[in-house]
Amino acid sequence: MLKLHILKEDIRKEGLKIKILVTGAAGFIGSHIVDKYVELGHEIVVIDNLSSGNKQNINPKVKFYETDITDLEKIRKIILDEKPDIINHHAAQISVTKSIQEPELDFKVNVEAFENIINTAKQANTKKIIFPSSAAVYGDTKELPTKEDTKKEPMSPYAENKLKAEQLLINSNINFTILRYSNVYGPRQSVEGEAGVVAIFCNKLLKQQTPTIFGDGKQLRDFIFVKDIAEANILVLDNGDNKIMNISTGKGNTINELFNILKEISEFENEPNYENPRKGDILKSYLDNTKAKEILDWKPETDFKQGLKKTFEWFKQSK
Repeated sequence: MLKLHILKEDIRKEGLKIKILVTGAAGFIGSHIVDKYVELGHEIVVIDNLSSGNKQNINPKVKFYETDITDLEKIRKIILDEKPDIINHHAAQISVTKSIQEPELDFKVNVEAFENIINTAKQANTKKIIFPSSAAVYGDTKELPTKEDTKKEPMSPYAENKLKAEQLLINSNINFTILRYSNVYGPRQSVEGEAGVVAIFCNKLLKQQTPTIFGDGKQLRDFIFVKDIAEANILVLDNGDNKIMNISTGKGNTINELFNILKEISEFENEPNYENPRKGDILKSYLDNTKAKEILDWKPETDFKQGLKKTFEWFKQSK
C-alpha cells in the first residue's frame, strides 16, 4: 500500500497526495485531526452541521460543506461528487444522557447515517473508512485494563449504537480501521451539552465556581490528550487495516485526582460538590493500548498533568 504517513516536504516533492473526507470537522477531535492532515499536504474535504462544532475550528485550507449527516441524499451527493480516497467519520451524537432520553435520534445519527456513508463510500470507490468508537462499548467491565476482545456490555443506547456501527463497517467489505477512544480531553473541547469532565471543570474553575462530581469521585477514567488521538488518526491512513484498536493511556485516574490537579493549576480554593451518580455512567474504565502500540508504533506522548495545564491555558485564553 502507498505509504501515506510521510513528511509534507516529501509529498510536495513526489506529488503524493490523497483526498480525505472528514465528518464532524468543526468538532473538538475532528478539527485537530483535520489540522494534522492539512499539515501533511493532503486534500481535505469536511462536513459539519455546526450543531455542536465551532466554525472557527475549521481549517481555512479545506473545502467545507455545512450539512447534517442525517440528510442522506445530500451526503450521498457529496461523497459521490468528491470521491474521497479515505473517509474519517467523526460526526456523531455523543451524549449518553441524550441517547437515553432520545434513543431514536441516537440510532438515526450513529447508525442509520453511518450506514448511508458506508454504502455510498463503496459506490464512490473509497479505499478506507476510519471510524472512532468508544470505551463505552465495554460497559462496566471487571477486566482492567480492558482489551479489544473483552465481552461487550453496553450500558446505554449510545454504546449499543457504537457497537452496531462497528459491525456495519466490519461487514461492509470495505477496508476500515476502528479506533476505540478512552476519555479524550484538550483544547477546543466544548462545555456545552454533555461535555467532557475536563472541559466542565476548567470552565467552572476559571469562573471561580464550584464543580459538581457525580458519585464519590473515585470512579476511574482513562484520560487521553487530543493531540495523541490526532497522531493515531495519521498513522491509520496507511496502517491498521481491518483492525480494531484501543487508543488510550492504559491507566486510570480518579475524578478526584483530576479535580485536585486542576485545583492546583488554577489555584482554586474550594472543594467540589458531590451528587448522586448519573444513570449510564461507568464506574471504572481504562483501556489496554498494547495493540495500537504494536500495530501502529503509536503511544501516548502527553503526561496527564502536562495535558491538563495545556488545556486549562487554552480555556483561560479563550475567555
